[in-house]
Amino acid sequence: MTMSEQNGDERTAVSVIGLGRLGARLAQAFLNAGHGTTVWNRTGSKADALVAQGAVRAADVRAAVAASPLVVLCLPDYATGAELLGPVADGLGGRVLVNLTSGTPEDAVRTADWAREHGAGYLDGAAMSGTRLVGRPEALFVFSGSQEAFAAHRGTLSSLGDARHLGEDPALAPVYDTALFGMVWGALAGFHHSLALAGAAGVAPTAFAAVAVGHMPFIISLLAEHARQIEDDRFPDDDGTVDVHRAAMGHLLDTSRAQGVGTELPELLRTLLERTAAEGHGASGIASVAKAIARG
Repeated sequence: MTMSEQNGDERTAVSVIGLGRLGARLAQAFLNAGHGTTVWNRTGSKADALVAQGAVRAADVRAAVAASPLVVLCLPDYATGAELLGPVADGLGGRVLVNLTSGTPEDAVRTADWAREHGAGYLDGAAMSGTRLVGRPEALFVFSGSQEAFAAHRGTLSSLGDARHLGEDPALAPVYDTALFGMVWGALAGFHHSLALAGAAGVAPTAFAAVAVGHMPFIISLLAEHARQIEDDRFPDDDGTVDVHRAAMGHLLDTSRAQGVGTELPELLRTLLERTAAEGHGASGIASVAKAIARG
């Protein structure tokens, strides 16, 4: 590895294997940042637009691996990656493999071990902001695995967005990936239910969203505060008790039912609050719900 690569030089060459919607955006971001970018996809025509903008089309996977010290995978699953890289594993030595394929923590650990056996540095990763923001500073990308590999290529990976290293354990990236996915859908489900409820009263979705966005700083502040409470195992009732919120959830459920809006979400949340209260936390702050969830 050259000194420029060790310092994350922005001119480090990159190969992107897999040009689906996300893979194509990754390659585009690397090109926009001035990297020499080699691309390969089973359906060769998917590389045409990138080649027209200056990317190099690899003849095959072996050529793609050989072209760059940094090899980025963006494939449907880990099995596809193993199928493609298995026959060319002898060419991975001294390179860094970055796997932005969604999978399980076990997949990540197994692939990291395999890469290490073939002399490659390994980073497992996840794109947490979809495809639309790729290449912008606010696009969150999480990585785990070799700290040395991340340090060497941090500048290059930052071409994709906000690149964060979570730790040496390669399983951490898929853990964060699935955990953050669940958090996003929890938030979106609540928002969509709110839109339906407000809509039943004649409120336009954009009008409700304007108020909801203004409410978000308070919601965001609860995340760090509740995390501290859970770490300390102390649940002050500054934001109300479980019993108070359980009663309020009943009002939300009744109002939703009366307005003809689906009740699946408030029913789920009321059940969770009831279980938390039954476990002795009715008078505790609402972050104690986390204890009931953790116990399954």
